[in-house]
Amino acid sequence: MTRLLVWDIPVRLFHWSLVALVGLSFYTMKTEGAPFVFPVEIHARAGYLLLGLLLFRWLWGLLGSPHARFASFLRSPGSMIDYGRRLLGGRPPAFAGHNPLGGAMVLVMLLSLSFQAVSGLFMTDDIFFKAPLNGWVDGDTVDILMALHHLNANLLVVLIAGHLLALVVHRFKGERLVGAMITGRKALGRRPEDEPGAGLERRTASLWLALVLVVLCALPVIWLWYA
Repeated sequence: MTRLLVWDIPVRLFHWSLVALVGLSFYTMKTEGAPFVFPVEIHARAGYLLLGLLLFRWLWGLLGSPHARFASFLRSPGSMIDYGRRLLGGRPPAFAGHNPLGGAMVLVMLLSLSFQAVSGLFMTDDIFFKAPLNGWVDGDTVDILMALHHLNANLLVVLIAGHLLALVVHRFKGERLVGAMITGRKALGRRPEDEPGAGLERRTASLWLALVLVVLCALPVIWLWYA
């Protein structure tokens, strides 16, 4: 059994921060929002932070450590079909990072979350709340974006449910995906198909680069927060 360092610190911090902010966003819109006096304002601020996180993840997917990069886990439809067939057959191939289906799910969720965060910048309740970019477009466009924002929220519920189901399925297959996202290390009983050579797990991106990207992504968040 080999334990590979797969998920770097930036990816793990991104993941669990995302979980917290998405949970807060749903809570403040799908419930009465107690103990918050103005839950829509908390919802908006969670959205600003979420947007900053997503900006970071898109950049880290291009510049980050090997398994964080989109190039390492976005594969052809044929690869996804083959993986799904082998998964249903009972013995899927081992992957250190995201498997082909998991990689596709990551991309879909990032796109959906990004649309949700951006479209939220144009929202208004016509009473107490007006998002920072609400005045940048006309009323008809705002209505369309609000409708899509609500529809996409329902899509996110489906995607999150599918993600949780996948975690359960892979746990029964012997993969502890939650533990790997906590410790960064993944236990593998055989050579993973996405591990081209020994030592890849040691080639991580610079934490200084991550810090620079965090600062850059924080700038629009700060502007939105005080706009």
